[in-house]
Order: sequence, then C-alpha cells, then structure tokens
Amino acid sequence: MAGRGTAATALLERQGIPHRVHTYSHDPRHESYGMEASEALHVQASRVLKTLVADVDGALTVGVVPVSAQLDLKALAAAAGGKRATMAGPAAAERATGYVVGGISPLGQRRRLPVVVDASVLEFPTVYCSGGRRGLEIELSPADLVRAANATVAHIARSA
Repeated sequence: MAGRGTAATALLERQGIPHRVHTYSHDPRHESYGMEASEALHVQASRVLKTLVADVDGALTVGVVPVSAQLDLKALAAAAGGKRATMAGPAAAERATGYVVGGISPLGQRRRLPVVVDASVLEFPTVYCSGGRRGLEIELSPADLVRAANATVAHIARSA
C-alpha cells in the first residue's frame, strides 16, 4: 500500500480483505468528489461509489451508491427499517464517521453506523469507494465491501 494508511485501509488489512489503493491529486475546485475520482482514475462512474450519511428516524445511516446515481432517501429509510430519511449535515457526518466530506468511507468509521449498499454495485467484479480522505480510493470486490462494512444490500439508488 502506497502512502499513509487510513482507518478504512487498516480495517481491510486486519480482516485480510484483498484490495488496491489508488491515489490522485484532489482539485479543490472540482464540484463532485466522486466524479473527480471517476475521471482521475479512468473508471466508469457506475463503479465509483459515494458514501452519503442520512438521518433515518433519528439515527445516522450510511447509503452507498454509484456516483452516477442519486440516493433515494425513501428507499434508504425502508432498507434501514425506518419511515423517513433526510440527509445529515456535513458536520454531523464528519463527527460520526471521523472523515471529511469528500473522503467519507463506508469502512473504518469512528462510530460504526448502519450501512446500506445499492444492489447495482454487485454486477461489477470490483468497485471503488473512498479510502478515508480526498484523493484516495479503495478498489475491492462488492462482496468484500458488503462484508467489511457489515452492510445491507438494497435498491437505494435512482438515476441522476
């Protein structure tokens, strides 16, 4: 693994989960962290995942969807066993996960939040998720992502 590790990469190493770490120079002027990663790594946007923190009936929950899609909050609430979901504020997301917005990983979070991964990602041999900081992506199999995050799989994405 090149460079400084993160809680996300440390978790994968502890669990013996095969993964590859990819880095790129983050441009602070780029408007979409996920699309920036897709472009910088030359990977289709449906294989690059964004990690979004939502409040489901008062409990923070993580939704992981392709950067080419949007999180369906109603579907996330249902998958998490709740009634209503709203996006969490950036400060709440950063406090709970221990990561900065644009670098929030579904893995190795400060507080272990429930994670729901969109079912569409299972069709790929590997996917890319944030490694815990901007400009750091982890490539791993979708099944390993689900296992490492102790995630639920459901249809929570909708076309952008």
